[in-house]
Amino acid sequence: MSGLKIQDLFVESRKYPLGVDAHKPSFGWSFQETRRRGAGQSAYRIIVTTSVDNLAANVGDMWDSGVIGSARCTHVTYDGKPLRSSCRYYWKVIVWDDAHVQTESTVSWWETGLLRSEDWVGQWIQAPRDADAAATQFRHEFTLESSIVRARAFVCGLGQYELYVNGNRVGDSVLNPGWTNYDKTRLYNVFDVSTKLSHGANAIGILLANGFFHVAGGRYSKFKASFGTPKCIVQLQVEFIDGSKMTIASNGNWKCSPSPIVFSEVYGGEDYDARLEQTGWSRPGFNAVHWLNAFEENDSKAVLKSQSIPPVKVMERFSPVDITETRPGIYVVDFGQNFSGWVNVVVRGKAGEELVLTPSEVIQDGLANQRHSGSPYKWQYTLKGTEKEVWAPRFSYYGFRYVQVEGLVPSRFAGEQNGTGSMLSIEGEMIYPDIDVKGEFQSSDPMMNRVHEIINWSVLSNMKSVFTDCPHREKLGWLEQTHLLGPAVMFNYDVESLLCKVVNDIRDAQLPNGLVPSTAPEYTVFEGTYHHFRDTVAWGIAYILLPWFLNQKYGNHSILSEHYEGMKKYVEYVSDQSDNFIVTGGLGDWYDVGENPPGYAQNTPVELVETAMFYHMVEVLGQVAASLGHSADCNRYEALKQSIYAAFQKAFVHTHPFVIGTDSQTSNAIPLVLGLLSDYQQGHALKHLAADIERTGYRITAGDIGHRFVLLALANHGFSHIIQQMVQQTDEPGYGYQVIHGATTLTEAWGGPKIGNSQNHFMLGHIEEWFYRNVAGIDYYFDKKSEQFHIDVRPEPGSHLGWVRAYHTLRPGTVSIDYKEHWEDQISLKVQIPANTTAVIHIPADSRAQVLERGMPLAETEGLSFIKMEGPYAVVSVGSGEYYFTSVKHEQRRMTSERA
Repeated sequence: MSGLKIQDLFVESRKYPLGVDAHKPSFGWSFQETRRRGAGQSAYRIIVTTSVDNLAANVGDMWDSGVIGSARCTHVTYDGKPLRSSCRYYWKVIVWDDAHVQTESTVSWWETGLLRSEDWVGQWIQAPRDADAAATQFRHEFTLESSIVRARAFVCGLGQYELYVNGNRVGDSVLNPGWTNYDKTRLYNVFDVSTKLSHGANAIGILLANGFFHVAGGRYSKFKASFGTPKCIVQLQVEFIDGSKMTIASNGNWKCSPSPIVFSEVYGGEDYDARLEQTGWSRPGFNAVHWLNAFEENDSKAVLKSQSIPPVKVMERFSPVDITETRPGIYVVDFGQNFSGWVNVVVRGKAGEELVLTPSEVIQDGLANQRHSGSPYKWQYTLKGTEKEVWAPRFSYYGFRYVQVEGLVPSRFAGEQNGTGSMLSIEGEMIYPDIDVKGEFQSSDPMMNRVHEIINWSVLSNMKSVFTDCPHREKLGWLEQTHLLGPAVMFNYDVESLLCKVVNDIRDAQLPNGLVPSTAPEYTVFEGTYHHFRDTVAWGIAYILLPWFLNQKYGNHSILSEHYEGMKKYVEYVSDQSDNFIVTGGLGDWYDVGENPPGYAQNTPVELVETAMFYHMVEVLGQVAASLGHSADCNRYEALKQSIYAAFQKAFVHTHPFVIGTDSQTSNAIPLVLGLLSDYQQGHALKHLAADIERTGYRITAGDIGHRFVLLALANHGFSHIIQQMVQQTDEPGYGYQVIHGATTLTEAWGGPKIGNSQNHFMLGHIEEWFYRNVAGIDYYFDKKSEQFHIDVRPEPGSHLGWVRAYHTLRPGTVSIDYKEHWEDQISLKVQIPANTTAVIHIPADSRAQVLERGMPLAETEGLSFIKMEGPYAVVSVGSGEYYFTSVKHEQRRMTSERA
């Protein structure tokens, strides 16, 4: 019998990472897909060394865990000798399966960052205080006297920067570093520049722009705020073949000069004057006689941390689907897809000619309309007059589908405009993190597939170093979408490190009194009459829920203890602010659908929504406390939870006649899902909810907060057939309305793609969770007791789907389902379960006898155990392997589910 096959190794959930600054990093590994049934890990041994030779000899000179009897394969914490800064460590894992067969991984490694503040010898530098530049260039020359073995550049540039070595840009990531509260945390990036350096003269350059560090305005701006003058710190560490080392660090001897970027604002756009280029500025030998010395600043108020999230890059490119002249000298480029990013242009013309590019989501009267996405915003390029010039913005992106072109003529029209420069080509460049795709959903229903697509275009458009609400007007990290959409996003992408950063951003944003603001990083403060935009439990609850999600879905237990005190502090704040356990302020069910235009909640009492969220976060914090072994806190939160329950019942649940709140969809759905109703009340609330949706023609009226709970309430109680109707209906409001009216991303309001709405928000994409969790039937959690992931497969395709296919990759491996309907009432369900997991599979059937696995009765099938009949399902327990079930279809069967 062959043993387990190890696929990939991870340190801090990354493969071969540079710059890990965790003193006790976590290890994990995945397994290759296997058809072997019941393959599980019974023990592991991790060996960490300073050399490949030691690793081959199993000499753990840094750490040898010994043989640990455990199935855990994620978030195993390093427990060896203290790690040193900027060092490479090698490691491997040896695992034993349940039959005690041993398997050894390949060699992997990670490199540490600068683990202690004293390891930084570079100084913060900035342009002189009287310098006036939208973006500044810094440079420094140095000589290397020996052959290079290894070189790493540690760089933080605030707000955003690009690194150059010997005239070449280093790396292809953009918008570095990630956005944070710069007074508390600043992220640095680590680059391998070994092949960029050479024996002899070398030069290093930094192009530094404003980003969110310095939002000065000048065109459109959501707000104006500044953390100070843009600055950078650089430390280049070089190791030579003879074993010697050298450090090149930023200081006041570095030179600086204004760059060709003459305007750079995160909200307003970017202007570039190519006539101001200084050829060779980042190469050795450049004449910098007119450059000024950088100003050296002693700035130690924030902690420098290595950036652990995936780098943002240009990930998609779009060619125009159409270019039209809408007015004399004005051209509109249509890329056919709304996305976030910028354009890359190739132009030709005379020096001083200008190309003005105005991006927009919609066109009105032949012109770009930015009224509801942030105006004015533009990119502008001034030509230097060479044969061909290639340009793309670097530091300012927008959400758009169209670009209005002025000043130069697109090449297809060039013959009509003699004497005017030409835009030879234009390409849309979409930017988002270079993130691992972890799932896919497809079905026989085109509407479901299209809704899935437009939601994911919106998710990627709003995924940067934070989850933004929109990629144009605000670009802020509104927190409600992270916990409401988090479960859906986790099905599609590996967002563990990004969500960990969000949690850290929340910690940095938390006020001394415990309040968690609704945005993190909190770049603008909502005060006075707008205080409810800052202090709202339905947003702040993200600080409680996100760590719990990370624990449940990734097995990340350390994040609970790391943030437990801050989580407690927020609950105490809300409790103190409540009026006899009723939360009286906040936004409630923002952007619901009613008689008035969307915005403030109009269907459901704000107090009902906010108090229900208060109850939910106390319940989850009690689970966190139990997981951490804080029994006294458990008892305290249980008592608080019961007090909130009683207050909620008294304030919002009425019996003669039975009504919850205002009887809106949200009023019924939220308490149904969160356990705020008795069994008797649940039945009434469910009837009211279903009746309201059917009465309105399967239209949604819930808003930003309530929508997910409407879907969960219906799905959890066997009403997925109603959700299917909601998806299919094409009247306003609804997903189908957006699809048939040409939306290519999810729009802000249910009214869909029309002038007056943002065309690229992902806050209403909750249906994505239902696609995976209910239609495909994939759910899972990390079980702390067994130290394994447990999978629940329960497909609910409904009566109108001929097939459903989906997969999701957990930390140990990939679970997939392939459901099909066949002729003569036959159905098939193919399920792949990854190694080192357990699973329960629900096969649609009216009886155990109807189900066969590869043509054999369940009783005669190896590797599975029949548990029971549960409604319209035969339920079996399995381990890893590939399973192929057949059963009988009944047209009138309604798939039911009882998930919480």
